[in-house]
Amino acid sequence: MKVLVVRFSSIGDIVLTTPVVRCIKQQVPYAKVHYLTKASFKDIVAHNPYIDKRYYLEDDINEVLWQLKKEKYDYIIDLHNNIRTLRVKKFLKCTALTFDKLNLKKWLLVNFKWHMMPDRSIVERYLDTVRPLGVKNDGQGLDYFISKEDEVTNKDIPMSHWAGYVACVIGGSYATKKYPVEQWKEFCEKTEYPVVLLGGPDDKEEGDQIAEVDKVKIYNACGKFSLNESASLVKFARVVVTNDTGLMHVAAAFKKRIISLWGNTSPEMGMFPYYGSNNVNGIIERKSLMLENKGLTCHPCSKIGYKSCPKGHFKCMKELDSEKIENNVKKFWDFSQP
Repeated sequence: MKVLVVRFSSIGDIVLTTPVVRCIKQQVPYAKVHYLTKASFKDIVAHNPYIDKRYYLEDDINEVLWQLKKEKYDYIIDLHNNIRTLRVKKFLKCTALTFDKLNLKKWLLVNFKWHMMPDRSIVERYLDTVRPLGVKNDGQGLDYFISKEDEVTNKDIPMSHWAGYVACVIGGSYATKKYPVEQWKEFCEKTEYPVVLLGGPDDKEEGDQIAEVDKVKIYNACGKFSLNESASLVKFARVVVTNDTGLMHVAAAFKKRIISLWGNTSPEMGMFPYYGSNNVNGIIERKSLMLENKGLTCHPCSKIGYKSCPKGHFKCMKELDSEKIENNVKKFWDFSQP
């Protein structure tokens, strides 16, 4: 059987599909698993051993469609479910299993605060999509694979951080998903542990501002490393403090202890850190702490994000106490391994 798994974007969403890929490959006899995503996200799937072949979408979808047509797939697993994936399915004309995004329920949650979303991870809903193939959740959680060339070594970070550090993911795709700079500064002042700031080139300036608190304790890695190199820094962190962003899910793939900070979005949408079900005695729950301001009538205000708070106060993030974050970092640090 030959299947094409489709998820075009983004970092976290693609990482959340990895259990589907693994379970198909391991549970469906003689399965050949191909993956279609945007070229800008190819590093996420490049080293996944459960993927037999990869296709990347550039600007022109027609070019990749003709390549896919030659493969003669038995199934398309559409985990994106948008206009572009509809075009792929119509062009290839094979059996399609399509993920239900529950957009109406998300809309009701955002606009009326009616919680009708299922109390389960989106990963389990992705796996529901492939149930007709006889695939079941193996409980192993997410995957993220890094080549040896992308592994960050001690020589790439300050000596002061070699014994362990807290990875703080300050980046985010929208301003309303990002913990404010001033509060990152407060946290960094309070914490006794070395800190590595993670984000893209666009986050470097804010990282520099935060690092001014203590240039020895805080290393601003924003914009200095590739995605996979940043993932490597997450892998070797003792604790990860993160906005709701792609590296949060990478951290979950590495079974890191995570403190996640929620602004305009909410874990109720199902995209919280997912460790799988293959643990006992509450180990999973003790690895993750999700902090959100549930007392606001305007929260959550978007399933994606905004350039600025629609209400102008940004209380969802500003009222997340940096001291509470630090207290929980201490607890997680004591239970983690360097």
